[in-house]
Amino acid sequence: MNKHHESTGPSDGQQITLRGPAELADALPYLMGFHPSDSVVMVALHGGRGRFGGRLRLGIPQAPGEWGPVAEQLAESLISGSERRDGRPDAIVIFLCQDSPDGESGHLTMEHLRPFAQSLRTACGALDVPVLEALCLSDGRYWSYCCPDGRCCPPQGKPLAMPGTTVMAAAAAYAGIRVRGTLREMEARLAPWQAPDDASAQLRALDRVAPSLVSRILDERAKAQVAQETLMLAHTLMGRLGRTQPAPEAVSDLGDDQLIDEDEAAAVILGLQDRETRDKAAAWMEGPEGHRALRLWRTLARRCVGPYGEHAAAPLTLAGWVSWSTGDEPGARVALAMALRADPEYTFAQLLHRACNEGLDPETLRRCLRGDGSGGAGGEGPEAAVAGAGDAGAVTGAGAARGPALHVRRVRPAADRARRRGSGRRATGTGGTGTTPAPGTGRPGTAGPGPVATGRRMRDVRRYGRRGAGTRR
Repeated sequence: MNKHHESTGPSDGQQITLRGPAELADALPYLMGFHPSDSVVMVALHGGRGRFGGRLRLGIPQAPGEWGPVAEQLAESLISGSERRDGRPDAIVIFLCQDSPDGESGHLTMEHLRPFAQSLRTACGALDVPVLEALCLSDGRYWSYCCPDGRCCPPQGKPLAMPGTTVMAAAAAYAGIRVRGTLREMEARLAPWQAPDDASAQLRALDRVAPSLVSRILDERAKAQVAQETLMLAHTLMGRLGRTQPAPEAVSDLGDDQLIDEDEAAAVILGLQDRETRDKAAAWMEGPEGHRALRLWRTLARRCVGPYGEHAAAPLTLAGWVSWSTGDEPGARVALAMALRADPEYTFAQLLHRACNEGLDPETLRRCLRGDGSGGAGGEGPEAAVAGAGDAGAVTGAGAARGPALHVRRVRPAADRARRRGSGRRATGTGGTGTTPAPGTGRPGTAGPGPVATGRRMRDVRRYGRRGAGTRR
């Protein structure tokens, strides 16, 4: 399992009451800010009216043998995190979101995931927090794992509401909540190039630039000059991107890719592996400059191809930081989660991911970066600022969805209600035996021939990044 799951704080504002699984399923993308494809989402409920609190999302593990341990960790994480913010939850709602390979076998997908849903219900019940509802969303339909009544929850499932046609959609529009498409689409904007010609050209450029640049980064006397060159080139590229006309996201990404050549991208990607250089780049975080920087970091993340996949941690973390700083928390979580998949030990991404998920206010870090423009008070850098803010409680919690506070009311026959109330405690898990390596936690694979002459130097710069003040973490 990727240990860097995503959780969010409670929302506040106007109140909306959701009745039954149909309205719960419709509310999910508004709670998250996107459609969480291939994900398990757990939401804490508080009070007798079922106020929505903390949320947690994780990619569904591919190996059924992982489902039991993952379920236990998710239940513990959501409940303990909720206790720190809002008190112990009174119930939990679970969503399993996964489309079938052919787009027409949602029922089979639902049955395949049933043991995972059962494991999640068991794990929550073992911690004395019942699961109020567990839903599977697949191929435009939804199923309830908790309701056996075929009259309201038929075996073939029920269709999801058309986008924009429900009370929740109207309330979200009024509150200014935006749904940014699917998780898969959001990740595609940050993923390395897959087109063979483009990826090969960028890989050759990285191999070409790396020998001289890495040796200069490892040289304490030349390191400062490399940082200056990297930041000057990055600022030049930001200006170039900023002069283009606004366009839809997909068109904008393609245009941004065409404005930066392979050698320019390679030089900035490699230069950002130095922590101090990256910290100075993090100061580009607000207003028009922040939006131009975000476009650059996304473009560079897409250029980290083949064996350079680990290098994406730096631009992805910067993209996550700018997104969080400018109020796009869903986009920040996606970028930071991808940074941790590229390098699970990247400290700045770990700290930002935790701070964003805990609902901390990014203003503390913004003040630090505004102070000297070089990454920190006392030379400690923004990492120390983020960690200090969380540890000292210097910031206040804030919800992920700046909009309506949601309440859940499950409509059931009175005789059935009492029988099912404790179903989370009575459920039995059915996970398989054995485990496999967690998806997303391993090192990225290679695509095509890697850097031969520069392989040792690339390993050297990673080792260099783990010692002294120049760490790339």
